Amino acid sequence: MKRVFDFLISLLMLFLLSPLIVLIIIIIKGRIGSPIIFKQPRPGLNGSVFYVYKFRTMTDERDASGVLLSDAERLTSLGKLMRKLSLDELPQLWNVLKGDMSFVGPRPLLVEYLPLYNERQAKRHNVRPGITGWAQVNGRNAISWEQKFELDVWYVANQSIWLDLKILLLTIKKVFKSEGISQSGHATMPIFKGSVEKNVSK
Repeated sequence: MKRVFDFLISLLMLFLLSPLIVLIIIIIKGRIGSPIIFKQPRPGLNGSVFYVYKFRTMTDERDASGVLLSDAERLTSLGKLMRKLSLDELPQLWNVLKGDMSFVGPRPLLVEYLPLYNERQAKRHNVRPGITGWAQVNGRNAISWEQKFELDVWYVANQSIWLDLKILLLTIKKVFKSEGISQSGHATMPIFKGSVEKNVSK
C-alpha cells in the first residue's frame, strides 16, 4: 500500500511541479552552472546502493592546492535558499517514482558510513530511505548522529500509514519554520565517524 501511494503521489507531484522544476533548472544554470543535478551513491533498502538526485546547491571552488573548499564555503546564497525551502530535494521525486526511496523513511546517508554503524543503527536500512523522516521532524540536522539514528530505528519499529501522515504534516510545518537546517559551522552535518559503542544491538 505504501509503495502504491509513493508511486501515484510522486507521479502526480512531478506533473504538477514541472513548471517550478523547469524554473529552478534555468536559475541554477544561470547562477551556479552545470551540472544542474547533483547525484551521489547512497545505501537504500537492505543497504543496496542507488543514486540519489538533488538540485545542485554548491560550487566547485578549490583552494590554491586544487583541494575542494568545505561544504559551508561552497554553499551559494541560492543554495542556502533552496535548502531552507527544501527545493533542492525535488529531484528525489524521481527516486520515489523509481522505488529507490519512499516519501517517509530514514534519510539516505553516505555509503562510507555503512561499516561505521553498530548493529542497532544498521536497522535503519530495513526500510526504504525517505525524502523526510522521523528524525527530520525531531531536530533534523541540529541533533547528534546518535540521536538521529535512534529516531530512525524507532521509526522502523513503529512505522504505520498514520505515522507517515503525521511526519508529512510536521515536515510541511518544519519547512515553513526553517528549523534544524544545519549545525553551526557546517552546511548540514559534521561527518559521521562512528559511535563509541560499536556493538549495541538492543
